[in-house]
Amino acid sequence: MTNATKKEIPGLSLWTLAWPIFLELFLQTLLGMVDTFMVSQISDDAVAVVGISNQLFGTLTTLFTTFAGGAGILIAQRIGSGRNTEARALAVQGVSISTLLGIAVSIGLFAAPGFFGGMLGISADLKELSNSYIGYVGGSLFLVGMSISLGTAIRNKGNTKSPMLTGVFVNILHIVLNYVFIFGAGGLPELGLTGVALSNAISRGIGVIVLFILFRKTFIPSVRLKDFASLNGRLLKEILQIAWPLGINSFSWVFSQLLVYTFLARLGSVALAARTYLNTLESFCFTLGYAVAMAGQIRTAHLFGAGKTREAYSGAYRTLGIGLAIVTTNMFFIYLFGKPLLGLFSKDANILRLAYSILGLNLLLQPAKMLNMAMGNSLNAIGDTTYTMVTSLVSMSLIGVGGSYLAGITFAGGLHGIYLCMIADELVRGILVLCRWRGQKLLRVREAQERPDKGSRGAFLQA
Repeated sequence: MTNATKKEIPGLSLWTLAWPIFLELFLQTLLGMVDTFMVSQISDDAVAVVGISNQLFGTLTTLFTTFAGGAGILIAQRIGSGRNTEARALAVQGVSISTLLGIAVSIGLFAAPGFFGGMLGISADLKELSNSYIGYVGGSLFLVGMSISLGTAIRNKGNTKSPMLTGVFVNILHIVLNYVFIFGAGGLPELGLTGVALSNAISRGIGVIVLFILFRKTFIPSVRLKDFASLNGRLLKEILQIAWPLGINSFSWVFSQLLVYTFLARLGSVALAARTYLNTLESFCFTLGYAVAMAGQIRTAHLFGAGKTREAYSGAYRTLGIGLAIVTTNMFFIYLFGKPLLGLFSKDANILRLAYSILGLNLLLQPAKMLNMAMGNSLNAIGDTTYTMVTSLVSMSLIGVGGSYLAGITFAGGLHGIYLCMIADELVRGILVLCRWRGQKLLRVREAQERPDKGSRGAFLQA
């Protein structure tokens, strides 16, 4: 290992990595709250369309961010082991494939918004709104894929500040453009939900340009456009090996949420709007935990690549402890001030009553999510992505989707029944990945590679 690498890894403290991710996500969430507030000024129907459409976009986004996530883990491992040339090549591969898949998805959404709206079960009275929103926002979805793949590569190199600053700028720009296009500021026509789509496309496009400039300078030598013209078969195969389970895991989670939203659509616009407003408040808590979990993943991947298995193992538990303390405290305060916060979005008494009655369940849901994220991301960081995929598929299919349908629709438990199944799903998956981490399977293999004289169980396993 080079001296440069030895100096780099200790500098990757959890706090150093986490605070820019947290600040970026927090401001995105805050601005997302403002975004939802602006859309709510159009109508509650517009909010419902945005909520269910964004679930579709989230599902499709996983198709072209799979390579970005897999490449990001391998980039961090290569940086940790001092193999910077391969890290650069992996970054180029991830961006290339994500962009190509993103373009294909965007063409489909723009060409057939009605098909996707029908697949979501959107009611006839919302069809015109949904066709406009899905067509125009979906048509620019490839920009999201590019942003995620570029930002992931930069973060896994250890630079979390630059994507944070870019994200803040893009989201502020999006809010400003929302105001201009939705309400017709400066003499422009009032475009309503179409204005939100236009704002999305412009702000995302500018963000991609900024991130690409940063991406080019992140690696040495600087990335050139001609580097994207060829694919390295060996590295592509390596990305696929770690990325396909990661992608199926992410896709299955988002797809399960999409199915749950179709259940909510059957419950009516009140339940759908309530869930959308709850998502906005919950995201404050979720993003805090997610920032810590992502920072832990980057750090664990660097340490694993450098052969520092003892630090990687214990660091995952530290990530979990910090994350649980943060999300539990945050959710408690959100619950205390839930009524006035929800009142910012809607004046409909039925929606507010239902949303607040659900809010307390997040005191169980968010810690369960944190357990799942912290330990699951640690497993992903060392390449154990197949296990997280299998446990996710089984639990989400049986509990997250099947249980939600039974509890929410069949047994008429409504939104309350669905939330209880969401809690059970997150908790089961969290316990399973925690047990897997304690088993230390891949850590033992790595320890044996680094210290073959100490056997496959390594010194830290005896501590």
